Amino acid sequence: MMGGSERRVRTIADLAQLAGVSPGTVSRALAGKALVNEETRRRIQSLADEHGFRPNQMASRLRTRRTGVIGIVVPLGHERRQHLSDPFFMTMLGYLADALTESGYDVMLSRIIPDAEDWLDRVVDSGMVDGVLLIGQSNQYDAIERVARRYRPLVAWGVTLPDQVHVAVGTDNRAGGRLVGERLIARGCRRIAFLGDASAPEIRQRHDGVAEAIAAAGVDAQLIQLATHLASDLMEREIAAHIDALLEQGGGTMPIDGIAAASDMIAMTAVRVLADRAITVPDALPVIGYDDLPLSAQAVPRITTIRQDVATGAQAMVDALFARIAGQEAGSVILTPELIARDSA
Repeated sequence: MMGGSERRVRTIADLAQLAGVSPGTVSRALAGKALVNEETRRRIQSLADEHGFRPNQMASRLRTRRTGVIGIVVPLGHERRQHLSDPFFMTMLGYLADALTESGYDVMLSRIIPDAEDWLDRVVDSGMVDGVLLIGQSNQYDAIERVARRYRPLVAWGVTLPDQVHVAVGTDNRAGGRLVGERLIARGCRRIAFLGDASAPEIRQRHDGVAEAIAAAGVDAQLIQLATHLASDLMEREIAAHIDALLEQGGGTMPIDGIAAASDMIAMTAVRVLADRAITVPDALPVIGYDDLPLSAQAVPRITTIRQDVATGAQAMVDALFARIAGQEAGSVILTPELIARDSA
């Protein structure tokens, strides 16, 4: 008893007795079902609010076989030391979480080092999520393909290849790479260094796009691949080692005349490393990034980059996932990249 006279409302049956209706009517009214007329629904909701009653979400989820949770997974197969604090991850995560929570879902976030072949199987078979969004394919493309053959509510940010099974949303990275190459060639660059780890499909396509632009230009130009990881604690050391080795090779003169960076973070780090060695950007060495993160417009110099429309991409991922959860078809989406010309090239 409450206050000596009020009945404590603990269950739907208690609320039904108080409202003078059946428990089924209460359940349907609180779920907003059209089978209950509006006046009855408002009365039941008012009583529920008055008595602080909340339906048992766990019981509801058991009945519907839905968890109300979407897993957002960041697989780090080729970049094991990369952090979730990476600006690209945080930007994408923010848009995904906003879209999911606004649709009434909770989010379960996992950063996974795929040490075992069944890392994705464990996620989708956990019974904890209604679907999975992958921020990146890393070097786990084959594992994602295998799981997607049996698990439909799975959408990745990344590349779309011929005959691909899993749904992916991403930018046309090869076209983005061509934009980078064309910009550098137009500036007179002929010995271009690509900073990135080409073992990841997205970055490999960006590299290949730069190479295609060089070949199409019909000029005597060269593309030099310099492996650079996205993990922040490795990136600066690797770039510094590359620049120092190039300076030594050129006898104190930089033997390259342009840098195509696989990401904005690599581009901004390269600018800083070059500044430490009194090499000015863009006068001595133009640098172009990739992603168009908010930070790229705040750097000094501001970074010329390739824009990936992350907001549109995140919404497309969520839309495709919801369609797949509902048993509908949803195909991959390839976004068009855009060159954002700023100060660095």
